[in-house]
Amino acid sequence: MSVTAKSIAPLRDQSPLNMTASYWLEAMNEVGVDYLFANMGTDHAPIIEAMAQWRQAGRKYPKVILCPHENTAVHMAIGYFRATGRAQAVLVHVDAGTANSAMGLHNAFRSRVPLVLMAGTAPVTIRGELLGTRDTYVHFIQDPYDMKGIVRNYVKWEYQLPTGIVVKEAIRRAFSMAESDPPGPVYMTLPREILAQTWEPEQIASFPVDAYGPLRFTGVDDAPLTQIADRLLAAEYPLLITSFAGRNIKTPALLDELGQLVGMGVIESYPQVLNVSKASPVFLGNLSEPHLPKVDFGLMVDTDLPWMPKEASPNPNTFWAHIDIDPIKNDIPMWGFPGHLKVQADSYLALGRLIEIVKGKLTDAHRARAKTRLEGFAKQRQEAVVYIQNLAKDKGTPGLINPAYLCAELNKVLREDDILVSEAVMNEPSVGMQVLRTKPGTVLGLGGGGLGYSPGAALGVKLAKPDAMVLHMSGDGSFYFGNPSSTYEVAREHNLPIFTVVFENGGWSAVKECTIKVHPDGVSRDTDEFQARLNPAYQFQKVCEAAGGHGEDVINPDDLPAAIARCVKAVREEGRSALLVAHVKRL
Repeated sequence: MSVTAKSIAPLRDQSPLNMTASYWLEAMNEVGVDYLFANMGTDHAPIIEAMAQWRQAGRKYPKVILCPHENTAVHMAIGYFRATGRAQAVLVHVDAGTANSAMGLHNAFRSRVPLVLMAGTAPVTIRGELLGTRDTYVHFIQDPYDMKGIVRNYVKWEYQLPTGIVVKEAIRRAFSMAESDPPGPVYMTLPREILAQTWEPEQIASFPVDAYGPLRFTGVDDAPLTQIADRLLAAEYPLLITSFAGRNIKTPALLDELGQLVGMGVIESYPQVLNVSKASPVFLGNLSEPHLPKVDFGLMVDTDLPWMPKEASPNPNTFWAHIDIDPIKNDIPMWGFPGHLKVQADSYLALGRLIEIVKGKLTDAHRARAKTRLEGFAKQRQEAVVYIQNLAKDKGTPGLINPAYLCAELNKVLREDDILVSEAVMNEPSVGMQVLRTKPGTVLGLGGGGLGYSPGAALGVKLAKPDAMVLHMSGDGSFYFGNPSSTYEVAREHNLPIFTVVFENGGWSAVKECTIKVHPDGVSRDTDEFQARLNPAYQFQKVCEAAGGHGEDVINPDDLPAAIARCVKAVREEGRSALLVAHVKRL
């Protein structure tokens, strides 16, 4: 006889604690997941039931950080990883949640963040054949031909769980793939019927990290490092350029030591983290371009963009060496930077050995030349300090607050262990010059291009570092992308107060500036029409206030110090988020 909905008896789970979903929770524990950043859906019913059963039985599983938007969840995972160094797990809802996660996954991929994004799928069965079968309208419309294709450009590995019997092996494989060098996000789908399957405990094996863990880069042979050492010691004007070597908080000390040892300046080009202390005698700022015509030996370490080619004139005779976890930039179709000697390695291990080799070759003549160069750096740095201080002396005028003054005032309230999460975009130069961080791990930027990462990242950092004040800076245009209503609700619900500063300039100034660069004499410039303005009357601070936070809207620069103090009090003493809107130069 034909199979119909009426001819199939409803199925019930006879062994609820033996569901695949329950073993999935065990797998989360076994790979060391502390928090599950999640936005739940109908596909997660077996997981939700398993969690309830575990809670009733007194069993511990990762704490769920329920996020009203997936953008918050993914970026919280990125921030938590940056603060802890441990791979993270995110759970979202079918293709819809995956689509909302795609921008965050792009950012994780470009920032080399090991993150396991998991999504349920629409049930496969439609007539009650299996437990977990389709039972609602969305199960029919959330079943695309290629759900993984939504994020395929941004993952190292993808997999659909084929049966619950391999759930622990699949989860271990997912985390090992994500954490293997170069690290990055992976994607895994979990069909609802498979999550609802039941198994006896002896059928489900565990896969320990010591036997099934990730691949890590180790040190490199001495031959290429010796070649680097010889060229470095022979150079008249060596320069080191980095963007993210400081992801390992032990590496900045090595950059500082190597720079002082040989008299080599260090440039942070488009920095994603603090790579060297702003107080280091070898720190020469964020711009490589002015130095390039003079450089005869360049050492790139962990950088995706050492300089902007359009704006640079490198010395054609410079020998370039590149130490990087991915020096060929395998996932950037066109890159275009020289690398006479490419060394794929963990930069911390490679630099440590390079320093040993250099020390073994140093002569009095080398030390004398290094001393002379360091004296030259000191003069450059003093001139830069005066320039930076002068920039901040001008407070601006009402409605046109000077961003340099704003950042200098914020710098005064930061403690050594406080953490800066910056997405100031066009105001990033003011942040970089005026907010003088010196401790590794206290700056978080981004390697991706997806705006809206910073609110969620700030929450993730705060979750990992509850005793630190997290200062989150954002342009007004990027603030919209960060799903602020989701941000401040999570901050309230999980007691994660952050201090947000919004540079309110009336829109996306990057759009305006790039249009002028391409069409300097264009009609858009003549008519001042750039399709980038946003409503200047929008009260950003009200979003934070709606979730019980403190809000400030500052137009007059003279009001800034007191407003900042009230925000800091709200965060440090009252445990509430604070949002300060500063009206800076208009678009």
